[in-house]
Amino acid sequence: MELIEHSAAAGAIRVEAQDCGTVIVLVGEIDGALRDDASASMGQALVTGSPVVIDTTLATFIDSTGLAFVLQLSRAAAEAGIAVSLRDPHRVLTDVLELIGLGGELPV
Repeated sequence: MELIEHSAAAGAIRVEAQDCGTVIVLVGEIDGALRDDASASMGQALVTGSPVVIDTTLATFIDSTGLAFVLQLSRAAAEAGIAVSLRDPHRVLTDVLELIGLGGELPV
């Protein structure tokens, strides 16, 4: 399993190659401090062409920048014909998605 981790003081984005495809693991606080890391992670995930799984189990906070990352990753993958799903999404993500009317946007 390949593991690439991008991190800031309070949060991290890990890109893992697993049997199910590429897994993006969001850890801790996902906010503007991880903007560059999010872009790099998105590129790494999309270049494989494998299905993408977003795992927010370990996320404790997601601001608008983190939400934008999840939605941009989802849309970019869809445009490339790559399936995206959420793995056991944490409430910090599902609550915000529901709030903005996108609760059913990503399959779980």
